[in-house]
Order: sequence, then C-alpha cells, then structure tokens
Amino acid sequence: MNTNSNAYTIIYASVMVVIVAFLLAFVNSGLRERQNKNIELDTKKQILSSLGVKDVTDADAAFAGVDAQDMIVNEDGTLAPYEGKFVTAYEKEAKENGRTHIFVCMVDGQTKYVIPVYGAGLWGAIWGYVALNSDKNTVYGTYFSHASETPGLGAEITATWFQTQFEGKHVMDGTTVALSVEKNGKVEKPEFQVDGISGGTITSKGVDAMLKACLANYTKFLTSNE
Repeated sequence: MNTNSNAYTIIYASVMVVIVAFLLAFVNSGLRERQNKNIELDTKKQILSSLGVKDVTDADAAFAGVDAQDMIVNEDGTLAPYEGKFVTAYEKEAKENGRTHIFVCMVDGQTKYVIPVYGAGLWGAIWGYVALNSDKNTVYGTYFSHASETPGLGAEITATWFQTQFEGKHVMDGTTVALSVEKNGKVEKPEFQVDGISGGTITSKGVDAMLKACLANYTKFLTSNE
C-alpha cells in the first residue's frame, strides 16, 4: 500500500484510535477496583471524622475500632442490618434504591448514630455526616465537605470552627427538625441553632436546607423510644 495515500493515512489513524481506546479501557478496568476502594476508605474517614476520630492512616482498622454497623432505617423507624456492598453515594442510594442509611458506632463505650446528609451549596454539591449521642437528639460531632464552594467563604463549612459549633446542639423540637444554620449573629435559639458563615450566606443556607431535608427522613427513628 502506498504510505503516502489518503487511504493509508485513514486506515493507520483508525487502527491507532482502536489500539489507544483498547489500552485506555484496559487500564481503566484494572484501576477501577483500586479507585472504588480509595473512595470507600475516604468515605469511612469522613464518617470517622464526625465521631472525632481524625488523621486516620488505616480507615478500615479505625472503622472496625468504633464497631461501625451500616444499618437501614425502616419506614416504622426501626433499624435493620444492611447486607449489600459498602455505599459511598447516599443521595443516589436514597433516590434509586429507597434506602436510608445510618451507622451505629461505639465511642468510649457509648452508642453514637451517624447520619449521612447531602445537598447543594452555591456552586455545587455539599455533603457530610452528623453524629448523634445515644439519646438520638444531641449532636456529638459533624463533618461537612463540598465540591466547589468559594475558598474563605462557603468553603469554610470544612473548617473546625464551623463544624464544632454543632456539638451539643439538639436536632429535634418535638417531631420537627430544629437543628439549623442562622445568619451570622442572628441565633435566637442556641440549643438548636449555629452561626452561619459571614460572606457565605448561600452556602450556609445550603447546609441549613441539607440538614432539615435529610434529617427529616429519620424523624420516626429520632423520635422513637427504642
């Protein structure tokens, strides 16, 4: 074949595209398991962070150390063990499979409940975990993160000063989710409310909406005496 012809150029380019596509697919397939495991480990570290277990090097061991049990909340508010593959996308899990997860953990001999929360900030997704004491109404700790909030403003939801504000706050006022984020300096009910971020109003409102919407799915569990 004439190597200077258009036909040769087209055939050569087509073969190279096929080879490169095959190699990329092969590499992606080979790395997928490792990537999924890394996502799982990062999710466990986030859950552990809400429990005050930070700077973890071995997430699996630390997760086992708090005896974390992945549970499903039934419609009547009771809990049932989750038997499937470890979940890392709780919004998708709720929408596609109708499952509401909660982690039952032990910290210093005391039961803690960790609830995944997810919502939207100013520029993209925000998410986190709210850890509750055994009374199911007092916040033990929180963890929040984001995809693309503004550094120094909305991104401050990841800061220690913002997250530690929630410790000791109450979640429910009767059967209503009362845990909330108020405009900075406008807190009127300190047993339920925390200060929002100055200059990060929309992200603060996003966290507030996220907490109310997600925690409301656990109302029957949170208000039960079991």
